[in-house]
Amino acid sequence: MTGPADGRHASFAAEHLSPSYPQRAPWGTAQRLRAWQAEALDLYFSLDGPDGVGAGPRDFLAAATPGAGKTTFALRLASELLRRRIVDRIVVVAPTEHLKTQWADAAARVGIRIDPEFSNRHTSPARHYQGVAVTYAQVAVKSSVHEQLILEKRTLVILDEVHHGGDALSWGDALRDAYRRATRRLLLSGTPFRSDTAPIPFVEYHPDEKGIRVSRTDYAYGYRRALEDGVVRPVIFLVYAGHMRWRTKTGDEMEAQLGQDNTKDITSQAWRTALNPEGDWIPAVLRSADRRLSEVREQVPDAGGLVIATDQTAARAYAQILHDICGEQPTVVLSDEAEASGRIETFSQGTSRWMVAVRMVSEGVDVPRLAVGVYATSASTPLFFAQAIGRFVRARRRGETASVFLPNVPQLLALANELERQRDHALDRESDGDEWNAEEDMMDAAEREERASDALTEEFSYQALGSQAHFDRVMFDGREFGQLAVPGTPEEEEFLGLPGLLEPEHVHELLMQRQARQSRHRTAREAREGAPANGETMTDAPPQALHRTLKEQRQLLNSLVGLYARQSGEPHGSVHAELRRVCGGPAVAQATVTQLQARIEVLRRRVHS
Repeated sequence: MTGPADGRHASFAAEHLSPSYPQRAPWGTAQRLRAWQAEALDLYFSLDGPDGVGAGPRDFLAAATPGAGKTTFALRLASELLRRRIVDRIVVVAPTEHLKTQWADAAARVGIRIDPEFSNRHTSPARHYQGVAVTYAQVAVKSSVHEQLILEKRTLVILDEVHHGGDALSWGDALRDAYRRATRRLLLSGTPFRSDTAPIPFVEYHPDEKGIRVSRTDYAYGYRRALEDGVVRPVIFLVYAGHMRWRTKTGDEMEAQLGQDNTKDITSQAWRTALNPEGDWIPAVLRSADRRLSEVREQVPDAGGLVIATDQTAARAYAQILHDICGEQPTVVLSDEAEASGRIETFSQGTSRWMVAVRMVSEGVDVPRLAVGVYATSASTPLFFAQAIGRFVRARRRGETASVFLPNVPQLLALANELERQRDHALDRESDGDEWNAEEDMMDAAEREERASDALTEEFSYQALGSQAHFDRVMFDGREFGQLAVPGTPEEEEFLGLPGLLEPEHVHELLMQRQARQSRHRTAREAREGAPANGETMTDAPPQALHRTLKEQRQLLNSLVGLYARQSGEPHGSVHAELRRVCGGPAVAQATVTQLQARIEVLRRRVHS
């Protein structure tokens, strides 16, 4: 997007919290702002608006990567506008029913009373509430009710994930009708772009050098900067390919390798075959994901996993497969209803292993303990993918990593490689009205319709015959590591066994070492195969496991020491000295693998005690 780029107001970040904002919210608990949040607030109040110099603009679009804390920023701005008596009422417009409750709970923690139960039958909120939370669909049904709300009092309207305002022409019109006379409008988005050319209400569009109208962001905080700040987790993508077989509507039997250079139609049907719960691909990937979750839970005991499914039938089948694998019944979330919201909340507050959901968990739902994901849906728009991955990047402490399992599909790999890319919403271009966006529309219907699976099967008129999975590669920080072997080999086990607590630079280092060993092993094998038959042979020791080498154990120990030092306030040297006293042995540089592992185990227990 055009407008201020990440880091433009570096001076605000250096201060971390501007002196113009008190440490304590006006009515609520103390809450220190992150650097970007203070930066954005200072920017807002440095702009002139309808109420005078430094009172802030009428419209402000803040784009922050999922997990960065948009809600905290919005509520602090709301508190400040209330305190300055610029507004008297808060209206939050959210994509789902669940998010209405989530907003109300967050607002209560800073002393703002929001009614999430307000309906179109009401004329105004109860007197003890300072505002309401509604959905975009609710506004679209009867915009006049919501227009009356903002006419009664000076109102700040918070449009959460504002790109939903362009979901339908009627929605955009209703939002304009309802909120065109609002005192203030705060537009929020984690992914401020759309796959089509529908304009988003209240967003400014300016022509670029080619004359294409592009959306303008007032403040942007991207994934790359958030990762550097430790606000979000690094994401490791584990990519699985495999052999697929299916029968077309004409009775022809087809087969293809998932991930090969296939036509779009072949890729679509191979992908759908892979996700069929009756084949072997999805159970194999779920087994691997559950092993990865077990490894992460050794260091992060409450870590959870999420499988994002295409439709309700698949979600139920995946839940049964996971139950058979781990012996624990997953939480299943099938629709945006009251009981679904309760199940998400229970899972978020608990310690159980898995949640399986259709689409409602892909956006805005805050479950910070999610650390492992399986992307088992055929949705492929940049918007959906970014929001889905956003469920796993919410950092609770430094060192946590996220692991997401992906099918080897070109569209998804391209999106994974561009995770940190900032996108523009351009109006003057042809809509991407291909089968992928048509499929996206069907996925929306799939969540609402009880018989979605039957409808999709009839539409595509094909029959899955069988599927097999193999671990293909790892992707991290825009790079690919390895073209790997079949499940169960040492190569796959090494990646599934990566520690769950590693700083981003250590993840990169471990993967680079694995890549270098694989390259050396391949070179030696090729040299052996090409050696002259004179009795001489080249020997090559099998590659050591990723987490067993001295260098990697030192890296892991140092990473854990740094994590513990931050938690305890002790100097790094004191932590190392205490570990030597407890475990014995020489300094780190001279210690053996066994001695290093003993210290790591002691430190892991202390970090989680």
